[in-house]
Amino acid sequence: MQMNFVLADSLARRTRRIPAEVLRAVDGVDLEIARGEALGLVGESGCGKSTLGRCIVGLYSPSAGEIRYAGEPLSVRRTRAQRRRMQIVFQDPYSSLNPRMTVRQVLSELLRVHKMVPKAGVDARCRELIDLVGLPPRALDSHPRNFSGGQRQRVSIARALALEPELLVADEPVSALDVSVQATVLNLLEELRTKLGLTVLFIAHNMAVVRHVCDRVAVMYLGRIVETAPTEELFSNPRHPYTQGLLKAVPHLVPGRVSEAPAMEGDPPSPINLPTGCRFHTRCPIAQEVCHTDDPALATNGGAHGAACHFAWTAPPPAHVPEVIAEAEAVETEADPA
Repeated sequence: MQMNFVLADSLARRTRRIPAEVLRAVDGVDLEIARGEALGLVGESGCGKSTLGRCIVGLYSPSAGEIRYAGEPLSVRRTRAQRRRMQIVFQDPYSSLNPRMTVRQVLSELLRVHKMVPKAGVDARCRELIDLVGLPPRALDSHPRNFSGGQRQRVSIARALALEPELLVADEPVSALDVSVQATVLNLLEELRTKLGLTVLFIAHNMAVVRHVCDRVAVMYLGRIVETAPTEELFSNPRHPYTQGLLKAVPHLVPGRVSEAPAMEGDPPSPINLPTGCRFHTRCPIAQEVCHTDDPALATNGGAHGAACHFAWTAPPPAHVPEVIAEAEAVETEADPA
């Protein structure tokens, strides 16, 4: 699948026949989610995670490729039944709820428009949904401004569950919340997944959170999936240098231990002007000549673990050691008394 955004397409550029700039937010992603699975999608900001999630639920129309659900291709104009099967929980509960509507109005509107229950049962269903996410019945008559961040996110989850979806896209659902509140929302999502049999695409930055709630993890870099594996396999045996850098970047608060050097050097290249070959070679510590020219495909070692790296399953050539460092080490060794 591919998702492009056209930038800087002005009249002056068209008059001078200057091609419009194109940002490739999602470029050639091929990803499967099994029924009942919790798949974590991780990567740096701007790598295309949220765009991919919005394409899946139908908020964006892919520029190329297609999205299939249960083997059925989803068209650009989805039916109501198709839209109901996939719902999303947005990152920011402060902006994803209408401040002028009470919780009862938000939920009732969905239930009536999609005819989820008879009119006489709308109020009872609202109470069921609010109880499902752990809020008291009096919350139904309150506006979003009366809730804390964690409570607003619970309301957002109730809104998504009102249409009884089979796939829930959780787009960084706890990143805007206090650390003390994050665990309660994560536990709620895990309970709902088990109780309702949900399939979950969990988009996140926090690797520890992903390890806690996901069965499998896909790592995304500059619009591409660069590694995918079962959760414990990925954390114990990462094969792509980018995944290794993400895991090394997780802070380890150990008393008396000095912070190490940055896990990755530099910033990601611009998605408007992508580098040739492997997209990570500009920051990769083991990049070789082949990485500058050949774009590696996502390949497996015969199992469920796949990585898009030329050296994922073989040892890379030894890195070049600068002569200055070698000489300094030699001098230091000679000066050291036997």
